[in-house]
Amino acid sequence: MPRPFEDVPERFSFPENEEEVLKWWEEHDTFKESIRRSEGKPYYSFYDGPPFATGLPHYGHILAGTIKDIVCRYAHQTGHCVQRRFGWDCHGLPVEYEIDKKLNITGRDDVLKMGVDKYNAECRAIVMRYSKEWEATVKRVGRWIDFENDYKTMNITFMESVWWVFKQLHDKGLVYRGFKVMPYSCPCSTPLSNFEVQQNYKEVDDPSVVCAFPLLEGSGRAKGTALVAWTTTPWTLPSNLALCVNPEKDYVEIRDEASGTIYILMAARLAQLYPELNNEKKKKEAAKKFTELSRFKGADLKGLQYQPPFGYFESTRATGSFRVITGSFVTEESGTGIVHCAPAFGEEDYNVCMAHGVVRKGEKLVCPLDANGRFTDEVPEFQGRFVKDADKDIIKLLKEKGRVVRADPIRHSYPFCWRSDTPLIYRAVPGTFIHVEKIRDRLMANNNETYWVPSFVQEKRFHNWLESARDWAVSRNRFWGTPIPMWVSDDGEETVVIGSIAELEERTGRKITDLHREFIDDITLPSTMGKGTLKRVDEVFDCWFESGSMPYAQQHYPFENKEVFDKSFPADFIAEGIDQTRGWFYTLMVLSTALFDKPAFKNLICNGLVLAEDGQKMSKRKQNYPKPELIIDTYGADALRLYLINSPVVRAADLCFKEAGVKQNLKDIFLPWYHAYRLFVQSARTMLLQTEVAFAPQPAVALASSNTMDRWILAAANGLVAFMRTEMEAYRLYTVVPRLVDLVEQLTNWYIRMNKERFSGERGEACRKASLCTLYEVLMMLCRMMAPLTPFFCELVYRNLARASDELPESVHFMMIPEVNTAAIDEQIIADVNLMQQVIERGRTVRDRNNLSMRTPLPTATFVHSNAAALASIDKLSAYVMEELNVRSVVVRDVADVRDMVTLKCLPNHKKLGARFGPAYKGMQGKIRALTHEQLAQLLQSGSLTVDGEVFSGDDILVQMEYCGDKSEYDTDVVEGGGLLLLSTKPDEAMLAEAMAREVCAKVQKMRKEAQLRKEDELEISYSCAEGSVLAKVLKSQASYVAGRLGRNLLPASVRPQRAVTLLREEKDVRLQVLEDGKIVQKTELLTLELLRGCVFINETELAKVVPDQALREQVHNYMHCFSPEKISEKLSESPSKDQLSFVLDGQRVNLSVNAHFFLSSTDALAAGSISL
Repeated sequence: MPRPFEDVPERFSFPENEEEVLKWWEEHDTFKESIRRSEGKPYYSFYDGPPFATGLPHYGHILAGTIKDIVCRYAHQTGHCVQRRFGWDCHGLPVEYEIDKKLNITGRDDVLKMGVDKYNAECRAIVMRYSKEWEATVKRVGRWIDFENDYKTMNITFMESVWWVFKQLHDKGLVYRGFKVMPYSCPCSTPLSNFEVQQNYKEVDDPSVVCAFPLLEGSGRAKGTALVAWTTTPWTLPSNLALCVNPEKDYVEIRDEASGTIYILMAARLAQLYPELNNEKKKKEAAKKFTELSRFKGADLKGLQYQPPFGYFESTRATGSFRVITGSFVTEESGTGIVHCAPAFGEEDYNVCMAHGVVRKGEKLVCPLDANGRFTDEVPEFQGRFVKDADKDIIKLLKEKGRVVRADPIRHSYPFCWRSDTPLIYRAVPGTFIHVEKIRDRLMANNNETYWVPSFVQEKRFHNWLESARDWAVSRNRFWGTPIPMWVSDDGEETVVIGSIAELEERTGRKITDLHREFIDDITLPSTMGKGTLKRVDEVFDCWFESGSMPYAQQHYPFENKEVFDKSFPADFIAEGIDQTRGWFYTLMVLSTALFDKPAFKNLICNGLVLAEDGQKMSKRKQNYPKPELIIDTYGADALRLYLINSPVVRAADLCFKEAGVKQNLKDIFLPWYHAYRLFVQSARTMLLQTEVAFAPQPAVALASSNTMDRWILAAANGLVAFMRTEMEAYRLYTVVPRLVDLVEQLTNWYIRMNKERFSGERGEACRKASLCTLYEVLMMLCRMMAPLTPFFCELVYRNLARASDELPESVHFMMIPEVNTAAIDEQIIADVNLMQQVIERGRTVRDRNNLSMRTPLPTATFVHSNAAALASIDKLSAYVMEELNVRSVVVRDVADVRDMVTLKCLPNHKKLGARFGPAYKGMQGKIRALTHEQLAQLLQSGSLTVDGEVFSGDDILVQMEYCGDKSEYDTDVVEGGGLLLLSTKPDEAMLAEAMAREVCAKVQKMRKEAQLRKEDELEISYSCAEGSVLAKVLKSQASYVAGRLGRNLLPASVRPQRAVTLLREEKDVRLQVLEDGKIVQKTELLTLELLRGCVFINETELAKVVPDQALREQVHNYMHCFSPEKISEKLSESPSKDQLSFVLDGQRVNLSVNAHFFLSSTDALAAGSISL
């Protein structure tokens, strides 16, 4: 049986309500119940990218989580079964870095000394450090996801599937061991992949130096001639093994006039030594600083030997070091055109030195650094020093040797480790690689099979990254991670890759209970090629390899859940930030392409970054952002969710987070929405009190309503349902969210405000029923559509509204998104109301400009347009325009008929018409300017006009309307689409009196609100002001108007019952407007207002007839005022006559008749003439 609606309080805390909803969800297990109800429905697959639990969630996590939650909730509400599992990234540098800081571990040797088992135990202990905080935050923001059935990358089942993935790649020939120059994190002692490097570039100042490399005797050059090379990494100079030139470019031999030294460098790069050559004013003087001795191709330098800056590795000269080699990678863009090559520290250096035999495969590289980037004893002057710290002293030593030609600081973009935030170096390291370049074409093809929002991230950023994808270094020289299951012979010729626990157990006869290093590092495998025993490579997987494997590993595929995997792969949807373009999105694509030649996902939403308000990165150290929990506790999670998703950040742009934006959401959206809901409930409860008929939803009544605003709001709501379904299918949240917010605003700012009298029953019961049925339908539709976005508030509203029906489920999140009712959609009425709103808004603008309050009635509003349909629209809705603009009349006029009020200004499109007519345009321009009002009106009406056989459109000739009448009488504003609004700005005295009466009514209503009174509460209102004042005259002349506005009479203090109970009494300054010499003059007068509890009004004359004794009459007064009018009504209903009250006072019976001796309200007393205003 339908139940009455619960009362809705005026004051409301959104955060407190959300906590109550959370508790209700918890008690009723609402999330799991929603999953249970969806079983058997079409499966919708979602992958959640695993975060680390070693840090607390921030706004970026909340944003991505909100997007995921919205899409998954929407999928559920459109008839899908959506399993949502949370995942945890447990391995890798983020965890190890925390332990290194805790235990003051400075290098790999410290870990080995401590023991891998103890180190990993420390890592395992902190992996889930903040998991409870994560779960609390995720739940608090309203995201529904399964934490009980989560996956962890450190679980043995997950790790086993990662092994399977790797073995599949190895069996396909996509895995190789290699020696490659890689970005390297010294504090973490491990290489990084190319996409990790992209995450943390910074602008830094580094030293740069032009170093001289003197040629050895026998070079055929003058003694002391030196090649010059430029570098921004002076620390690599001790490891120099070659100099590289471009064989095709011109080089010059010059003599520096200041020092007499002869230098060789690229002809196009002389400015590196003499920067003034780039300055036109100083160019001639700079040219005098050197003399060109000869010019030749770079190929002529090949093979020349030189003296390196340091002699640490002079012994390698015999095997080809310290010679000039050639390479096409040397350009004219920077440096001297001669590249110093340290093959251990540069990819191009390594490749060109390998090509020229300076280094050879299998031989030890010159690399005088330890695992932490410190010089070894091979460089004794700098032994034990971190390379970047040694730069300045290396330059100093070179200067002492006379090798420095120039030394300048340089500001450039340099990569930093994304975890330790320290500068990376490039160094050659052995490792395990995925041959991504082999499958590059398939990666790009599979990328084309996916759908991204926004598309430019896929088509440009991600495509460009795939287009230049490099082989992926998946090995890390670390400890806490999934060990690479590759066992290799000492000579590297025999390799075995294990793909499962069962396979390892079978090969070793040993029970495997954990796959971490401390449990398997001691395992060796017998060689099948007579090479002794095979040992596992001393590496673990890059944690990105693990997260890229999550589609398979979360299901323990292929060892379990094959059927589940088959229906969930590829994922229907994933979402993360734009920083994952070269991270998770990339690794998912690489592994799924390598395994199955298909993408791992179908649809993807990529969000931008959330920055601090000043545009800087959010920083705990700087404390430049409010903590998420503070925002949620202050404004609520719904307000935060809506703020984040109704912003450019869902289109992959950055968002500068502003607390004021969340607060504004609460004020502009949620509070009006709440009050709309509250108004409905109050109106329905009032109807029940007044008619004893409970509200019952009747969609047919709403649809059958002939009221324009009812039809409009239903059309708008159903149109939005159609729009939402289309756009959400395309994952375009950025188009859907603004439209949903707009419907809230249309409902609260227009529909509610323009229909309050209908809701209250003042326009009759039929009107009340139609309006309440309409409002109920729209509120319910709004709840169901907004439920994915603002799950808490929608739950609150829905659960109360659902009391009106026995057929509705307990939670809004069990409801489906509404179906489109095409019968309700009326595009014409939507267009009509849209135009009406524009006219009203323009009218308000004119009022503001003329300092005319909306409480002041004005004579007329005139709408001028050239389009008959637009005029008809406003004419149909003129009653609403009159009400909203507070004007006595609304007039619509065709522009052709108002020459006395409006002139048409002709503005030819000179650029377009000049190109069209050429030299003849001057003559045509004169004809255009001579067009008459009627001709221009015709152009506006028909869209075209013929002049001398030439047809002109509205694009050729722009026509503007301008008011040409008495500007002291009217002010105007342009209505979008070619209309003009003329608003009379001269109210008469009667209008000003009504404005003052409205002012008083507004103050009364404010007092009622302060006293927390309801519309149905019994109430009397009394006032007093100076006798003969403007205010006294106005309140007397406007008494009927005031009574109509307030629903009660405003009583002079002279007729106020002496024993009436005062609820609230205030003295108010009332702003008055009076006409003096035709001008409006502002004044103020004092008014005392009293709100009185409902009371009886006694007719003293009639009472004296039945109770002559004065003392007894006083007792009668006291007795009657002991009861409320409602209580007296009850007593009357219990009396035999139904209209007489009988009681005994001082032994005397008193019989009083209602509406003769007393009245239950001032309205009844006034009607009987017992009192007067």
